[in-house]
Amino acid sequence: MLAAASLGAGTFAMMNITTVVSLRGLAAEAEYGLAVVFLYLFAALCFLVPVSLCAAELATGWPQKGGVFRWIGQAFGDRYGLLAIFLQWLATTICFPTMLIFTAVALAYALPFPGADAHLASNAFYTLGIVLLVYWLATWINLRGVRSASRISAIAGMIGTLIPAAILIGCGILYIARGNPLHFTLGWDALFPNITHLHNLVLAASVFLFYSGMEINAVHVRELNNASRNYPLAIGISALLTVVVLVLGTLTISALIPADRINLVQSLLVAYNLLFSSLGVPWLGHVVALMVAVGVLGQVTVIVAGPSRGLFEVGRQGYLPPLLQQSNSSGVQRNILLLQGAIVTLMAIMLVCLPSVQAAFQILGQLAAILYLLMYILMFAAVITLRYTQPNTPRPYRIPGGNAGVWLVAGIGLIAALLAFVLSFIPPDQIPVGSPARYVLLLLGGTAAFVALPLLLHAYSQRSAAHHDEPHASV
Repeated sequence: MLAAASLGAGTFAMMNITTVVSLRGLAAEAEYGLAVVFLYLFAALCFLVPVSLCAAELATGWPQKGGVFRWIGQAFGDRYGLLAIFLQWLATTICFPTMLIFTAVALAYALPFPGADAHLASNAFYTLGIVLLVYWLATWINLRGVRSASRISAIAGMIGTLIPAAILIGCGILYIARGNPLHFTLGWDALFPNITHLHNLVLAASVFLFYSGMEINAVHVRELNNASRNYPLAIGISALLTVVVLVLGTLTISALIPADRINLVQSLLVAYNLLFSSLGVPWLGHVVALMVAVGVLGQVTVIVAGPSRGLFEVGRQGYLPPLLQQSNSSGVQRNILLLQGAIVTLMAIMLVCLPSVQAAFQILGQLAAILYLLMYILMFAAVITLRYTQPNTPRPYRIPGGNAGVWLVAGIGLIAALLAFVLSFIPPDQIPVGSPARYVLLLLGGTAAFVALPLLLHAYSQRSAAHHDEPHASV
């Protein structure tokens, strides 16, 4: 029983930070200069905190395997539970190309050849080749079974995220302290984004995806000492530190690179090069680029099989066709991984169909955000619904304040998620994405297809079950 409550607030906070913090999206928010302080705080208070509190109540009330499938299925039925876990899986799957695009760019900047970095990083065929090579290699490794996944993930996160983030922030503070010019405006007015044009807020909507994944750690709430006190404390600590890291990292890029010259996939690496050149050690830029690339490669190798495992477990209950319920001799969900690889390949081919690498990066990122936000909208609605439909289910952690408290917390999260969802369909002014109409159609078509797929699979599973039961009914 002691082992069941072995985590302190500090340890749990660090678990959340390592889950959430990522560097690859900082350049997108650097466009906003000092206004990122408001954007990150707004998203943390209106999205990160509600997600964390709602997920904790759901995870402790319904701790059985299945995660969001179980939570949302309890509220709205298995049809929507399957939709939720499918959206979670697809959003993560679509994130793989964006992670690997970033890896390809980092590898280009790690090469010690003058001028090769920017040229290769903007070459769609080079990027496509790296994305497909690395992803299918990672899939092959996972099909053979990966041991010590958590250890590899922790090491990769340290090498590719935490150390580079500390270097970026530390060198950025030193750069500013030396009196170098800043490329963003200071002042109280600059703290707030310009909301007169919705196009200016499209990239800001992607900040919500920065905080996705907090529901993953909610399953560990039962292991937390004095959860009713320490869980909100851990969320407060992790939210504050995450915001500090994201704000300082983003402002460093804003300080170094003018807003009109920021590139979504290259500017982080360019910022490192500028910082190290100003300090007289330009060669360190190649080292950090290699660290970032190796870190992301390690994380991709580990998590290729992770998100689909929950879908596989749900599928084995009869919600997926028999073909997708099969595993290999290592117990790995082979056919789901192959389907996942096919989706990643199709998404990656967008690299050679769109105007630029950063246009593909933007569209894939927005599609992932849209799918994730749909899942969160269902989750916020579920936690409210279950307070009324299953009020007596034991919940070791409950959102404080009774039903009014859950309406306040989940309601704020729901409104914020809906706002971000709508903004995600608007073409950004800052990035050349080609035809605005094609941009919107790609997002609408992708969203409609990915929402329809699990609903069709559920209908198929229901018909198959009914057909299977017919002979038994007639006996």
